Amino acid sequence: MKDIHHELIDFIESGSPFHRFLNIQVIDAKPGFIKLRLPYKEQFGGNMERGILHGGISSMFVDIVAASTLWTHLGPEDKTATIDLRVDYQRPAMLEDLIGEGEVRMLGNSIANVHVRLYSASTPDTVQAEGRAVFHIKRKK
Repeated sequence: MKDIHHELIDFIESGSPFHRFLNIQVIDAKPGFIKLRLPYKEQFGGNMERGILHGGISSMFVDIVAASTLWTHLGPEDKTATIDLRVDYQRPAMLEDLIGEGEVRMLGNSIANVHVRLYSASTPDTVQAEGRAVFHIKRKK
């Protein structure tokens, strides 16, 4: 996880009260790419009879993975805001840890585009959802 500013991992895992509540974990990070784990919590259940996560959990995690991916290209003083977020659900996510991988597809001076794929920890070859996020960037001068 070299070539990214040293505060990034701590910020992603514990810089936000929401991330601490979720227990977000960084698995891998390098410029333009990140891999995060969202540990399963019982409160994430959607349809318990079918054994699947609530769809809102996936959507929230796409946003976190996308923003974290973008931050691999930015400094600790730079600011970002989500402009647009799209999630395409491909199959239900099971009641287990969720893994998210993000890749920066376009990085401009003030706009960026990030692609995200989510999968259940036990089935890394089966994409549960894909997402795309567009961000506004305000760089520290």
